Amino acid sequence: MLAVMPGKPSSTSAAKTPLHDEQNRRDTRELPIDKVGVRGVRFPIQVRDRAHVVQNTIATVGLFVDLPMEFKGTHMSRFIEVLHSHGGMIHVENIPDLLARMQEQLKANTSHLEMEFPYFITKTAPTTGREGLMDYTVRFEANATGSDIDFVMTVRVAVTTLCPCSKAISEYGAHNQRGEVTVAIRSSETVWIEDLITLVEQSASSELYSLLKRPDEKAVTERAYENPVFVEDLVRNVVLRLKAHEHVTWYRVEAENFESIHNHNAYACIEKG
Repeated sequence: MLAVMPGKPSSTSAAKTPLHDEQNRRDTRELPIDKVGVRGVRFPIQVRDRAHVVQNTIATVGLFVDLPMEFKGTHMSRFIEVLHSHGGMIHVENIPDLLARMQEQLKANTSHLEMEFPYFITKTAPTTGREGLMDYTVRFEANATGSDIDFVMTVRVAVTTLCPCSKAISEYGAHNQRGEVTVAIRSSETVWIEDLITLVEQSASSELYSLLKRPDEKAVTERAYENPVFVEDLVRNVVLRLKAHEHVTWYRVEAENFESIHNHNAYACIEKG
């Protein structure tokens, strides 16, 4: 015979008692929430790599849905369940399915996904041909309203810029610095990450490398000196190349120079209306 201590329910009776669902309580403030969910989740993903078919990397992921005004809260665990339902690896091609699953599991009209990850390209030094890996930051943002999906790809590319004014007024030399270009696009068809990176690097005074020997440093320095660009030139150069791309339908281009002789940065931005 099983003895039950007074005041302590048995495991059998506890299992039959439903746990209170605070999230489903009605909220009386009549304020819907545009986006609610989880952010900062690190998860393995695969992205297309033109040189190696696919590239494995780690993304920092955010998952969100809308919340009607009558609900007090959402179910945070369901976002993680949806993420893991695709197995140990998220493919970029699975994004529409993942957005639809969020809408279904959380009974939402809209769903949102953001993921940011490092992307690596093997680059060859200009003179010696030595190879080294360069990393770039890529961000995907996808939003679904019903079955309509909006997808934006953003790439951050570090470059070298050399000041045209400094070159023009100096008897010798010119100040240069590292700059960062952030390009966000919408496109009618898939655009390779590598193509977007190349487009940006061709618009600067010089591209960057992870491995340079002395002959390479000479070549890079002289190339930058022969191609001076203001931050204004940089964004305009990128936009002209984007406008010539047959699949790009929208863009936002930002450039920031981390000035080497000023105590501030130079910045410019162009966005298609």
